[in-house]
Amino acid sequence: MSRIQKVFTALKQQGKTALIPYITAGDPHPKHTVNLMHTLVEHGADMIELGVPFSDPMADGPVIQRASERALLHKVGLTAVLNMVKTFRETNQSTPIILMGYANPIEAIGASVFADRAKTADVDGVITVDYPPEECGDFVHQLRSRDIDPVFLLSPTTDQKRVELIVNQASGFVYYVSLKGVTGAKNLDIVEVSERVASIRKQTNLPVGVGFGIRDAATAKATAKIADAVVVGSRMVQAIEASTEANLLSNVAALMDELKAAVEAANN
Repeated sequence: MSRIQKVFTALKQQGKTALIPYITAGDPHPKHTVNLMHTLVEHGADMIELGVPFSDPMADGPVIQRASERALLHKVGLTAVLNMVKTFRETNQSTPIILMGYANPIEAIGASVFADRAKTADVDGVITVDYPPEECGDFVHQLRSRDIDPVFLLSPTTDQKRVELIVNQASGFVYYVSLKGVTGAKNLDIVEVSERVASIRKQTNLPVGVGFGIRDAATAKATAKIADAVVVGSRMVQAIEASTEANLLSNVAALMDELKAAVEAANN
């Protein structure tokens, strides 16, 4: 059983929803990333989604695009991100780390080499936004053979036949994109999300995480009532973007405390 599966199993037994914050590795500077990861855990993160900076992040809105740009200015690529995970693991062996990125850097080194490096770094899951499930059988095999969970995105427009294809390849959990559009979009329709999550659950026993559009305590609380995990990305990156070096960790900690309290309130 992977770390991701263990966390979801433990939380389910406690009647709790996972809180998964997202940050972009290397933003605002590579020296801060590992400290940010530890701060997230200290203030309630059950798992961490760690973005791999990319020059053309097509699924991401302007907030995370700018985060990638800041990280790329410091030459943060896939190798640097894996080294950050290794450093984090020196003092934390329990929190699942899920890499979120795009296919190009993986294709550049090859799926098996990437999977080997991810395993060595002790990565737990991988989200690759632009790998179509119809074309990534070998990639999924490379990950699963190393006990790394391939995590797939489902969208409001994913039909039932394709949901079946995706959930049959996925492990760990599936990630429902709550909005049509990029990360950071607004106007979350919680009724529609609830209906879609219920529909997805009819096709898989995997936990269902929800992200894209969770921007405050209220939307986090509402989502926590219907999902197995609440994923917060753009709002977390906004807090980083608005911070100085002096108040970076305290600002992120304060936001995490707010979100964690909201998620826990939904579970009570």
